[in-house]
Amino acid sequence: MKTFKLMMGAVLMCTSGLAASQQLPPLEQKDSYRVGFAQMESNNPWRIAETQSFRDVAEQCNWKLTVTDAAGSAAKQVADVDSMIAQGMDAIFLPPREERALIPAVMKARAAGIPVFLVDRQVDPAVAKAGEHYVAFLGSDFVEQGQTAAQWLVDNFEGDEARIIELEGTTGSSPANDRKQGFDEVIAEQDNMTIIASQSGDFSRDTGRQVMETLLQAHPNVDVVYAHNDEMAIGAIQALEVSGRTPGEDVLVVSIDGTRDALRAIINGKMGVSVESSPFFGPVACDVLNRYAAGEPVEPWVRVEDRIFTADNAADHIDEAY
Repeated sequence: MKTFKLMMGAVLMCTSGLAASQQLPPLEQKDSYRVGFAQMESNNPWRIAETQSFRDVAEQCNWKLTVTDAAGSAAKQVADVDSMIAQGMDAIFLPPREERALIPAVMKARAAGIPVFLVDRQVDPAVAKAGEHYVAFLGSDFVEQGQTAAQWLVDNFEGDEARIIELEGTTGSSPANDRKQGFDEVIAEQDNMTIIASQSGDFSRDTGRQVMETLLQAHPNVDVVYAHNDEMAIGAIQALEVSGRTPGEDVLVVSIDGTRDALRAIINGKMGVSVESSPFFGPVACDVLNRYAAGEPVEPWVRVEDRIFTADNAADHIDEAY
């Protein structure tokens, strides 16, 4: 069996404990699988790259792949999973838009005997658990991403006092919850740093721009913008420039994802850092599915290690970015 590695330097790591596969729907070893990928939306480069990664690997892994797009609606995503269950998919890969809203879909698939793998986002672990209700979570440590962004800010901010605006991701989503937790915990320990405003920009460039424009009116003295993803960060940069500020000089911008636009902004001096969050899950999804079908133990958390992009290395990686 061939083992794949994630692109962009992401490395699989085993967390402690193995999935209790006997509690989960079995998956027969076959030459080909009917696989469903219930994408939550396709309105930004990260999501487009993630979907393409699944499409690229489908032929190599001999999958008959069905891809849906919930267009940012948790209800539509639940309906998409229901449709995949009705079609009798062998397995479903799901990036849940919200932690709680997608739990019924996960439970229904398990009851129907279809193994589910969560990708890049989780559901509420107090209700649904990896190794019991779904096979595994494939993704990054979002809390650590927030901590890494905050620590870079602590190490690189040169002013006396940092007044921070935080642009949060989709309300109720695991990356928004965790990236906020990780960042806020580190900032709370700093005597010279304060989060003066925090509001959701829904992981969207245009919404991030609009929210930033509004927050700038109430907090014109902002020193730092921390965005939960690069799309909102780029939107914030646009808002800052329209207001007459110079991103990278007047206001330091800190973000997460590692997109090509973010790396360009770093190279151009408009953004300080972007913590990587790789979207290339296709190869690892194929590997995990094959291992599960073979009866091999699968970690409850198939963890992806992320890099950090700054002015020191952004130009070196711009050609491989998405």
